[in-house]
Amino acid sequence: MTDGISDASADVVGVLTQRIEARFDMGMDQLKDAVAAAPTANRAATDVVKWHGLLVDAQSVLERAEDDLLAALQTQPSEVDDPTMGLAHRVNAAVTARDGRAMVVRWLLDPDAPGKKDLAAQRLARLRPRTGPAVQTSAPSTPAVVRYLGWSAAWWRGV
Repeated sequence: MTDGISDASADVVGVLTQRIEARFDMGMDQLKDAVAAAPTANRAATDVVKWHGLLVDAQSVLERAEDDLLAALQTQPSEVDDPTMGLAHRVNAAVTARDGRAMVVRWLLDPDAPGKKDLAAQRLARLRPRTGPAVQTSAPSTPAVVRYLGWSAAWWRGV
């Protein structure tokens, strides 16, 4: 962009892309292809590619919001109207989304980041989706409340 609003912040995506490429020793396109071919081969790469894509999307939304706001401001008299103020809020929300996604990418790239080596990290690892089938269960024959209270199913049905 030539307006100077997001030139410095647009570098966030570039800097993080360079860090990803250095960490995995391949270009971003190669990494995306590798993850697409084998998404479960390297969980860290899969997560980074996913969040990098979200970051790039958020940066695009931010740039469109900035362009819309700049166009509206150029047509405004000295006082800003409500629709233009709404565009300003949209820019703020887009910045927040982009920065949040950038923080996730930074966290994913940092092996020593807080929460990666402690008890919370172990618990989080247990919450990851399982690769095998879930335990087979069947629906209970009577409502849980009835079983818990020890009432008979006949009473529950109103007999």
